[in-house]
Amino acid sequence: MRLVYLFIFCLPIFSMAQDTVAVKKKGTLSGQWRTYYMMTSNKGELKDFNALATGGKLKYQYNLLENLEVGVALYNATNLGLQDLTIPDATTGRISRYEEGLFDRLDLENDAVFLLGELYAKYHLAQHSFTLGRMKINTPLINPEDGRMIPTLVQGFWYNFNEEKTKFQLGVLNEIAPRSTGEFYGIGESIGTYPVGRNIYGNASAYADNTESDYVLMANAEFKLSKEFSVKLWNQYVDNVFNSIYIKPKLELSKSIILEGEWLHQNKLGDGGSSIDSLRYYNQNSSDILGLKIAYKSKAGLVSLSYNRILPHGQFISPREWGREDLFSFQKRERSEGSADNHALVLNYKKNFTLLKDLNLMSILSIGKHWKPDPTNATLNKYAMPDYTHINLDIFFNIKKLKRIRPELLLTSKIGNGDIPNNPNFYFNKVDMFHLDVILNYNW
Repeated sequence: MRLVYLFIFCLPIFSMAQDTVAVKKKGTLSGQWRTYYMMTSNKGELKDFNALATGGKLKYQYNLLENLEVGVALYNATNLGLQDLTIPDATTGRISRYEEGLFDRLDLENDAVFLLGELYAKYHLAQHSFTLGRMKINTPLINPEDGRMIPTLVQGFWYNFNEEKTKFQLGVLNEIAPRSTGEFYGIGESIGTYPVGRNIYGNASAYADNTESDYVLMANAEFKLSKEFSVKLWNQYVDNVFNSIYIKPKLELSKSIILEGEWLHQNKLGDGGSSIDSLRYYNQNSSDILGLKIAYKSKAGLVSLSYNRILPHGQFISPREWGREDLFSFQKRERSEGSADNHALVLNYKKNFTLLKDLNLMSILSIGKHWKPDPTNATLNKYAMPDYTHINLDIFFNIKKLKRIRPELLLTSKIGNGDIPNNPNFYFNKVDMFHLDVILNYNW
């Protein structure tokens, strides 16, 4: 059956090669074929996981008028059956954390996920664009987070104004398709499709299917105030749940040295998602994150040192379903979301180099130390994450003779630090683990 799904999904690719002229007359057909292998090795006798997926997307764009474009994109993830991910670890009773995300994590028995992820009309002028429908957006807290097979997608209206020194964006969203799911959900429904952790009282959170929220309002302004200084401002208003204000100034001290700061402030709106305390998603008054980053660029590469501090008075809460947190201390395969009284210090080194005559590599080495609150303290640590050291090596391959192929290799190790309680739930899929991603993208 998997082969049938793949044939249906890939049929337009083969026909495209035979009907190039017709496609050019009607519009533009593009896409990506992605094959993704993922593996996690857990501590000791805790279960290891691996998975292999293939699929991607087909996108067709058509110009109805000179300034009016319509587009549609079909996304697919097909499970090639490397391991039965519905069988849990015998010790903890839990299943995989990362591998299930290659498919529909709400229905792991579904071998092939198909999602009409984009369906939009876009009207554009010289400096303005207006988009209505299903689309992909990239913001600090709602973004594709393209580390699985199908990215996070949204439905609504989006306005963009762009000139050399000023940029504005404004959007209203009424549905979101979280990555690792197979459909669009209302805003409140989408919150809780990922693991919910604990509430502030130490019990399993119960906000899934109980969060009342109808829309998200997004606003962005970016100003280049001088040649050296610029500021990005974001506001995210989640109806009846919370509001987030994000400010990110940037100062170029020289051609080689860049200094950046960030402040993210959140406060509760309405009843935080539910009038019932035990069902509430945002069950606090506010939270604050402060960050500082310094980067140095030279012929040897780009090196940066970042620090983030989540203040003690409230957890940083943002739906994991909606994308990654675009904070300075973010590292692939972990998050700071769900923590208060948190420190993170991350060193990044990015380097481009030629390995062979026709093979260029871009490598990103990331080493982070994350000081978490006591994992038994549910008020400060929603997901019971212990202190850890996080090491990532991400390598992107550029093969000159195969320009459409973009392989990627990600190696991740998370090492638990300090006195961690002797409970496998504090280790499983969290620390003292190794993770591997091998990704092959073919773009056209």
